[in-house]
Amino acid sequence: MPSAPAVAPIRRPLVRRIVLQDFRSYASLDLTLEGAVVALVGENGAGKTNLIEALSLFTPGRGLRRAPASECARNGGAGGFAASIFVEDEGEPRQLGTGLEPGPDAPARVHRIDRAPVASTRAFADHLRIVWLTPSMDGLFQDSAGERRRFLDRLVLAVDPSHGARVSQLERALRGRNRLLEEGARNPHWLDAIEREAAELAIAVAAARAECLARLKATIAAERDDASPFPWADLALEGDVERLVTQMPALAAEERYRAILRDNRGRDAAAGRTLIGPHVGDLLAWHGPKGAPAAQASTGEQKALLVGLVLAHARLVAEMSGMAPLALLDEVAAHFDPRRRAALFEALERIGGQVFLTGADPAAFAGLQGRAQVLEVTPGRVTRRG
Repeated sequence: MPSAPAVAPIRRPLVRRIVLQDFRSYASLDLTLEGAVVALVGENGAGKTNLIEALSLFTPGRGLRRAPASECARNGGAGGFAASIFVEDEGEPRQLGTGLEPGPDAPARVHRIDRAPVASTRAFADHLRIVWLTPSMDGLFQDSAGERRRFLDRLVLAVDPSHGARVSQLERALRGRNRLLEEGARNPHWLDAIEREAAELAIAVAAARAECLARLKATIAAERDDASPFPWADLALEGDVERLVTQMPALAAEERYRAILRDNRGRDAAAGRTLIGPHVGDLLAWHGPKGAPAAQASTGEQKALLVGLVLAHARLVAEMSGMAPLALLDEVAAHFDPRRRAALFEALERIGGQVFLTGADPAAFAGLQGRAQVLEVTPGRVTRRG
């Protein structure tokens, strides 16, 4: 009987050094990191979130604040910024760099690996995967469908770095279609062509979301525990195109969506926008143990549910990419009692990736004594605590 194929070990990249120049509140910073858990403590406004935002720029997208690169440049600086991280991966060192370089016409975004230019942040995914949880995500289950789509796309991006480019291309295609409809669709050949492009992209986007969600649900089911302090979430996609990708092959779904676009030209022209597509879909969530919509749960239950969802996603990222992700958790521990904090720290350690936690109250990290590097953040400076 043939032996089972060997399972590749999970890589555990660690950020060993962060160097910043003119980034947000940091005129200059050269910070050495130790260990797999880093706790950043300091008063509100000291720069804790700025530091983990710099780390979040080493993944596709705009980072955890979704800010344009120009907003990351320090006020009073030269108009650009530079961020470098030194990563240790299986004993191999790597230097990843990103920034905004001032130019005669306009600042230019640059990305480098070991000082060699790369085309985009997608190249960083070969060396690092990142997940995060910030206070701005606390209202996810009661927020708009648009916010939940962005959350879902961030989940997909962590396992499929090309997803963001497809979403952007779809948005451009639909904007182009809207302009043609506004002009009266005087050239039907152009309209046919742009609807063909939009249909291909729409099905690709919806299929990527559906696949990621199916895998995430399987990950949740594999470790489901009704007694966990972080309840499991039941999830589903809602939308016409989302149903198409689950009911028929991709090519048939593209043809069907092209027909939908063609048949709804008049209605979309009157509305001034495309009314059907993955750009209007929604992510539905339920509190699994209670079987109730997540939006009806208490504030504390919603926070715990969201943490459970992010933890499950981190496990999925490790499984699909072969890399335990960096986890950036902004002000998360302060919201939980000591039992939930201890459970959170244990769950993060099981994932195996490097963890960065921020908080204003050092007491929130008392359970990490001897297990974490605790750093004091004051405006423009980071020092070892104690």
